[in-house]
Amino acid sequence: MITQTAILARQLEAGFKQHPDAKVVRSLPGLGTILGARVPGESGDAPDRYTTAKSRKNYAGTSPITRASGTRRAVLARHVRNKRLADAACLWAFAALTASPGARACYDQRRGAGDTHHQALRALGNRLVGILHGCLEHHTAYDETTAWAHRAENKIPAAA
Repeated sequence: MITQTAILARQLEAGFKQHPDAKVVRSLPGLGTILGARVPGESGDAPDRYTTAKSRKNYAGTSPITRASGTRRAVLARHVRNKRLADAACLWAFAALTASPGARACYDQRRGAGDTHHQALRALGNRLVGILHGCLEHHTAYDETTAWAHRAENKIPAAA
């Protein structure tokens, strides 16, 4: 079983290297060979399948649903989604916590706002799916400063 797993891993590595977007996908924090092949495999790799990042996030099930009336507001997780892709996005978000300072800051901010661990991971996964969409759309590798630059702009300046 161990030998077969190693053979399968080598075949996956060789096959994934041939994918036209492999370098872009592998540049994202938290995406190794197996998870990096799983995310585009589950979401589909047709270049014009998703017109916007929002449509990719909706398919992945990471974007929240807000139900609001005059007196109540509830933010819920999507139940209609590609469950395998949603699982991969959650694993990706967890792996990105140690690989990206921007991802860690996003997660910590969500936890500080009162989100549970899973809610914060889903929010981070939502952001990462959006970043993936932008990288694939422009055929550029991930850049930490570009991906999380909006966080630096939102910081409150220190009092003099």
